[in-house]
Amino acid sequence: MSIWRRTMFCGVTAVIVSAVALAGDKPKDGMKIVDSGSFGVFISGRRVATETFSIQQGPNGSIATSEFKTDQGNSSQTSQSAELDLSSSGDIRKYEWKELSPGKAQATVVPANEFLTEKIKKTQDDKPEEQPFLLPASTSILDDYFFSQRQILIWRYMATTCKDEKGEIKCPANQRTQFGTLNPQQRSSQSVSLEYTGRDKTALKGTDQELNRFVLKSESSDWVLWVDNQFKLQRIAIPNENTEVVRD
Repeated sequence: MSIWRRTMFCGVTAVIVSAVALAGDKPKDGMKIVDSGSFGVFISGRRVATETFSIQQGPNGSIATSEFKTDQGNSSQTSQSAELDLSSSGDIRKYEWKELSPGKAQATVVPANEFLTEKIKKTQDDKPEEQPFLLPASTSILDDYFFSQRQILIWRYMATTCKDEKGEIKCPANQRTQFGTLNPQQRSSQSVSLEYTGRDKTALKGTDQELNRFVLKSESSDWVLWVDNQFKLQRIAIPNENTEVVRD
């Protein structure tokens, strides 16, 4: 990441800190909460899961924590957690994913010799398997089920594509930017593109609201994401999966 992009990343997150009211979660020492809350996951209109998340920022970087649970309320409930530790320039310092139920699998991603290495354990007692990726630390983590990581990708897009004009972030419409991504649960990487398409009215909690619309394109599907004026993700639509993600 160039010096200008590093500065812009810090500048964008600084604007976010000033724009977002701090939530009630307790931040770690020297950190401020820039966003926290939960997303409901709906398939064919029925709520099937919830992601609860918190994103904290400090002078040396940021930490995003998430927990994903299916809404089954029985012994077959799926529960997972994730923690993404980023440097002040947005590079990966460490990513940890844990399966809490029904299994106990784990995955850790860390930089090693300028590239990323993933260590995987299928159970707590297993010896870790290592899988190297020829990817730099600037790669974006887009793991399964953690939708707040898509918000972080939008912030990265803003830092590399948008301009800070007297404290106001302005993005050019229809400018597509490519990002290298890693999905630790799938042990796979791919290039995705993100594009800001302008202001758009969308139905949110029973009313039409005008939000900032983004389109995330990957090899398998297109996601439409809506972000409010405080750069907080409000809604995701995944049409080919009949799935919708909405902030509670």
